[in-house]
Formats: sequence, C-alpha cells, structure tokens
Amino acid sequence: MNLNGAELMIRFLEFAGVEIVSGIPGGASLSIYDALYESKIRHILTRHEQGAGFIAGGMARANGKPGVCFASSGPGVTNLITAVADAKMDSIPLIVITGQVPVSMIGTDAFQEIDTFSLSVPITKRSYLVKKIEDLIQILPQAWKTAIEGRPGPVWIDVPKDVASAKIDWDISREKEVWNIQKIEFKDTIDLEWKKLLRNYYRKLKNQYFISVEV
Repeated sequence: MNLNGAELMIRFLEFAGVEIVSGIPGGASLSIYDALYESKIRHILTRHEQGAGFIAGGMARANGKPGVCFASSGPGVTNLITAVADAKMDSIPLIVITGQVPVSMIGTDAFQEIDTFSLSVPITKRSYLVKKIEDLIQILPQAWKTAIEGRPGPVWIDVPKDVASAKIDWDISREKEVWNIQKIEFKDTIDLEWKKLLRNYYRKLKNQYFISVEV
C-alpha cells in the first residue's frame, strides 16, 4: 500500500484505537486533514487551538487514552502552548501533532514558521521534529509509549509539509509487529458509589425551583 506521511499518521491513530481528535486546520496541516477526511476518526473543530488542547486533555482524563490534537504551524503552535504545559504539570497523556514549513525552509523565517521543537521541549516529555517520512514509522509508536509510560504527559510531533505529503510503501500485514504498542480500552474513572450519589443529586434538583426577584 502506498501512503503519504499524513495518511500514515492517521492510520497509526486508528491502529491505536483513537476515536476522537480536536484541532484547527491550517496551511501547514492540510495534508493531515485530507487524510483525516477519509478516516472514521471524529474531529472536533474548535475556535482556538488552546481549546483543542484542553479538549484533548479532558478526553485523556475521562478515558485513560492519550488525547490527540492537531494544529498548523506558527500561531497554531503558540496557541497550543498553555494547554500542553497544563498537561505536563498535571500528568495528562497527549499526542500533539502540528504542521511545519517544508524541511528545506526551516530556519529561513518562512511564512508562519516558528521553532516548534525549542518551544515544546520544556513543556513535554518528548518532542520530535520529523525530517523524513521513514522516521514516522518509529516516532509514532515511541510517542504513544512515552505519553503513557511512567508519569504520563504530552508528546509533541512536528511534521513539515513535505514530510506529510511524501510517499512510502507500507506493508499492512506488519503493522502489529512494527507498531507494537499497548492499546488502551475505555476506562470508566467514576466508581459506582459516586454514580449513585450523582444520580440522587440530579433527581433532587429536578424537584426544586429557583425564583429570582429583583429588589
């Protein structure tokens, strides 16, 4: 099977059991969104990348799987910083995937270029700048494992446009062997006693009325 880098990333997320991602498309990440369009993974479009980061963090808290969010280069990256820093401090597993200018243009002050790697290193468990499509094969499972092993936290993968659109021959039959990762099933973090308390609380609220009077 012939896949480009973006399709390979989406295929990995499907393989890992990711069902929902959040983010905002942009010029440097269009290949990722083209690949996502053909996927069954649901996308939550936010009005700001920071919101996408916090949504991904909330999903990770709720089900125990790494949350996944997308953004474009430049302002898309800087808008994500607060949410990712929060995930680092609160030990929330995240996979952050951002677009970047082509490899040959990195360091030239290209349009919407920013040094994502240097910005993200202090606020992540690990950060990657992918310089060729072949590297994605190992980086994707490494990022997943890093996000969940030991103290959980965010991992950032910065993918230049030419890497996302580059092609590679992919052997589907070897996916399980190559991407040897721990698949995480949905984890209900609310125990039965708390559920009973919440149900009783909301049942009581239904029978109460609040009257506001202007004085």
